[in-house]
Amino acid sequence: MKVFLLTLLLWSFGVRDSSFAAMHPNILFILTEDQGAQMSALGRTDIQTPHMDALAAGGALFRRAYVAYPVCSASKACVMTGLHSHTNGLVNNTNNFFKHADKLTEVEKKTPPYLHTRIRSTAPTLVEVLVQAGYHAAVSGKLHVSPNERFPYHDFIPRVPVKQALTGIIKRAAGKPWFFMHNSITTTHRPFVNSEKQPISVDPAKVVLPPHLPDTPVIRRDWAEYLDGVQKADQAVGEALAALRDSGAESNTVIVFMGDHGPAYPHGKMSPYHFGLHVPLVIKLPVAKPLVSDALVSELDLLPTLLDVLKIEYTAPLHGKSLKPLIEGQSDAHGHDFIFAEVSGRSLNQKRGMEERAVLDATHQLMLRSRIDEPKVINADLRDMKPWINRVYGELVRHKAEFPEAFSMLQNMDPHALDGNPLLIELYDLQNDPGELHNLANDPAAKPHLDRLMSAFKKWHAETKDEAMIVPTSGL
Repeated sequence: MKVFLLTLLLWSFGVRDSSFAAMHPNILFILTEDQGAQMSALGRTDIQTPHMDALAAGGALFRRAYVAYPVCSASKACVMTGLHSHTNGLVNNTNNFFKHADKLTEVEKKTPPYLHTRIRSTAPTLVEVLVQAGYHAAVSGKLHVSPNERFPYHDFIPRVPVKQALTGIIKRAAGKPWFFMHNSITTTHRPFVNSEKQPISVDPAKVVLPPHLPDTPVIRRDWAEYLDGVQKADQAVGEALAALRDSGAESNTVIVFMGDHGPAYPHGKMSPYHFGLHVPLVIKLPVAKPLVSDALVSELDLLPTLLDVLKIEYTAPLHGKSLKPLIEGQSDAHGHDFIFAEVSGRSLNQKRGMEERAVLDATHQLMLRSRIDEPKVINADLRDMKPWINRVYGELVRHKAEFPEAFSMLQNMDPHALDGNPLLIELYDLQNDPGELHNLANDPAAKPHLDRLMSAFKKWHAETKDEAMIVPTSGL
């Protein structure tokens, strides 16, 4: 593969002086795990997220932000490369070796996930670009992307109080601008707090369930536990923002807040439905007016946005685009006409598996699959390993006769364990059917929407060289 050239503005070797730091803002990137678009500022009335909302009120809130791959490692790789997973090479999850590359053992380097599930694109990652440009880079809690040498962080910070972490980063940066990937907020990741043993802050009787989940006491309690995790995540976001204010660096810091994909439920994590792709996203620049935008944006846009803000020229091809014009309120700025996402059944040894793709626009979402008889990878935390780890999975299995439609969704999420029958083509009206319950793929009235999205998909499929996915020819 051709090695692309990276041109850095204001480049010089050696230690940068204080003027370099003054011209280049710091970056605080706050990432929550398995948090979909559940926050008060996005219309939730059954939870309180005052810190996320305050950040949104002072920055750019993107109400229609999406991930390109709804699983942890692959989503992070999309952020760090600005490329779709089938291009950057990291599909599905990989090892979480939380250390410098030179500290990896020979045994760790030879583990199948580390060898086979990794970024393969030679284009520089965001961390590589920033370190090369003179930034001090730090990550907390979790790395969960590979190979480690593509993420040359100076600091790997354990789960310590965020104020302590940030103070240490600023001290070690020694006057240079810094990038802090705050990746320690995991309360929205299963297993949630077991409300049978510990009190939670959300009343199950008052929650508003996603429309595709049956309304049972067990499912209400599980969803309340997840929302309790969101409120705890909000507290953690507040602690990070307070630490930034206390540091004195807030006025010269870009803040990014997002969830890495939807929650671990049917149609959520590891499923390219709207529920699994839609995430909170706030970007706050040091000098920019607050903004609420309904433009279609992707996590792939974050790398080009940050480099545009930092005035770092990046010449490698990208699938995302800078959101800086949108954030600055330029009248001709707009988001994407279409958003694309994927899930791959390929894993450890890059064997073939079921391939799933999604394309959506302002009104509809199209789902496409190929190799539906081949394996579909599913995270263990999506299954009912213990009664309280994923109550929804167990509840739908036990009551499948009562809730056949919901059980069918679960079957198609985990087809080989539950004898599912995934469809080649699905089409949903996002405005009138946000829960994606009514498949319109065979509805003649919906054919213009099907044709529009299929045309966009075929163009994207060819341009991005998505060789693993076979474009369906039946069912159209």
